[in-house]
Amino acid sequence: MSILLSHLFKPNIRTLSLLLATFSLSLISYLLGIYTSSPFSLPLTPSSSPPLHCHLSSLPASPESPPLQFLPQHTLPLPTSSLSPPLPPLPFCPSNFTDHCPCQDPTRERLYPTRDLEHRERHCPVAPTDRYKCRIPRPPGYRTPPWWPMSRDRAWFKNVPSKRLSEAKKDQNWVRVEGDWLVFPGGGTSFASGVKRYVDQMSKIIPLRNGEIRTALDIGCGVASFGGHLLDRKILTMSIAPRDIHEAQVQFALERGIPAMLGVLSIHRLPFPSRSFDMVHCARCLVPWTAHDGLYLLEIDRVLRPGGYWVLSGPPISWRSLYKGWGRTKQDLEGEQMAIEDLARRLCWKKVSEKGTIAVWRKPTNHIHCAKKAKMVKSHSFCVGSDPDDAWYENMELCITPLPKARLIDDVAGGPIEKWPKRLNAIPPRIESGTINGITAETYKNDGLIWGKRVSSYVSHHIKGMSEGQYRNVLDMNAGLGGFAAALAKHPVWVMNVVPSEGVNNTLGVIYERGLIGTFMNWCEAFSTYPRTYDFVHAYGVFSLYMNKCDVLDILLEIDRILRPEGALIIRDNVDVITRVKEVSQRLSWKGRIVNTEKGPFDPEKLLIIDNSIY
Repeated sequence: MSILLSHLFKPNIRTLSLLLATFSLSLISYLLGIYTSSPFSLPLTPSSSPPLHCHLSSLPASPESPPLQFLPQHTLPLPTSSLSPPLPPLPFCPSNFTDHCPCQDPTRERLYPTRDLEHRERHCPVAPTDRYKCRIPRPPGYRTPPWWPMSRDRAWFKNVPSKRLSEAKKDQNWVRVEGDWLVFPGGGTSFASGVKRYVDQMSKIIPLRNGEIRTALDIGCGVASFGGHLLDRKILTMSIAPRDIHEAQVQFALERGIPAMLGVLSIHRLPFPSRSFDMVHCARCLVPWTAHDGLYLLEIDRVLRPGGYWVLSGPPISWRSLYKGWGRTKQDLEGEQMAIEDLARRLCWKKVSEKGTIAVWRKPTNHIHCAKKAKMVKSHSFCVGSDPDDAWYENMELCITPLPKARLIDDVAGGPIEKWPKRLNAIPPRIESGTINGITAETYKNDGLIWGKRVSSYVSHHIKGMSEGQYRNVLDMNAGLGGFAAALAKHPVWVMNVVPSEGVNNTLGVIYERGLIGTFMNWCEAFSTYPRTYDFVHAYGVFSLYMNKCDVLDILLEIDRILRPEGALIIRDNVDVITRVKEVSQRLSWKGRIVNTEKGPFDPEKLLIIDNSIY
């Protein structure tokens, strides 16, 4: 029996030994394989990250980490037929494109009637063959603009090499050429002796210092000296003017670091929501206010806030003493002023004052009385059926934009607004009243906290020099509730808040209620500005929004057109979109890097940083 057991047991020991040896060799080979293929077995270089000795969740979300790579790391070559060579870099456009504005192209203007300045409206290229596929060149001798606030008073002549304004407006002190510089002495057609004196005179009539007036619109702005001076009083002015015979007035304004855009009162509504501005100003802006039964003044009424001010200086105000210098008859000027006074009464505006060359009217805070006396004074009817906040390629209407309902005669229609600076972070009336779908007071507060953290990370790690005046003109391509701009309020910048016309919610009215400024826009088209006018562009979710609507390259070319050569760009989007955008951006010879957001590596959103100032 023992012999039999021994016979059976010996082969089992040999089998087990063999199995154990095979397992040991396999384990050793496996461990060696892991070690040799691991990135952490490589020696560190100065640019590489240190080895990980902790769980990923404990890693800091440092934006200073090396650029992230999201392309697959193939170990097997793909079939040659499936590989496409990289597209070549885009060339620069011809030199005559230096100041090209695709939607305000003088060549295309000639196709439209000049009546009512229709040719000065936006006319964008539609056919793909009409879109340029080249980069806008800078003018010869271009130099980095001086930092704010020095830029308000002077700019390099070669950056905007136009002498037309300095010659045509020589006696009005708009701008002078002094050596290599364009110097802005603060004059204007209505204030040749200086904008300071002009604004001081105006401040005796309307409150310009107590925070009641924060957002202003300057029609026919010249070189925006009026808006530039109001900045000292914490008033943010949207200055607009068409691209006309003076060519560069809006370009001068932006080169100075003063908010401005190309725009005209013609056929379409101005690209702003109703109840946007606390004050609208016209100083010899050459708008025929009484034409078309007061159509243009009705548009001003639409964009004025309840209780807002309309300031008119120049003809026909003070015509009795100034008519000879204007080259018009007394009867002509008197008739025009009487017509303006009549229009203002029919709008229920109250005339506040007329002193010197300045006249001021005030819009009512609600329409309770206006609705009752509308028939008595034969005023225009109230608009019915149209959205007063819809202002992208919408025609102006010959009717009064109704204010939100008010219960009491002293109520402010739509709700009162805090004075600046409390206004910036107070709950906007449009949100408090629940008129923005899905946006509550709590949503609004959370949005502010989120953007505070995001902007803090941007400024700390990616965009240096924000507090020193290096960046002045900032463009937010998808502004939402204005949280990005609000978080930048402590820095010496201004932000053009853009709300895409394709967005789910129209939030531009909220942005204005916060005391910020902005415009509507379709990013499949070109923006109403000149080349090289923004120092910093921020694009959050823009490419996701337009991915199936227009070519990514066209949007990138537009950013390239309006961004200054030393400017910075942050694109924030989902990782797959960011990867695609970075791939296309290489055609513009941009040097970009993809980094984590402030939330760290597990956040599906990533940042594409383009900072030309460091290259």
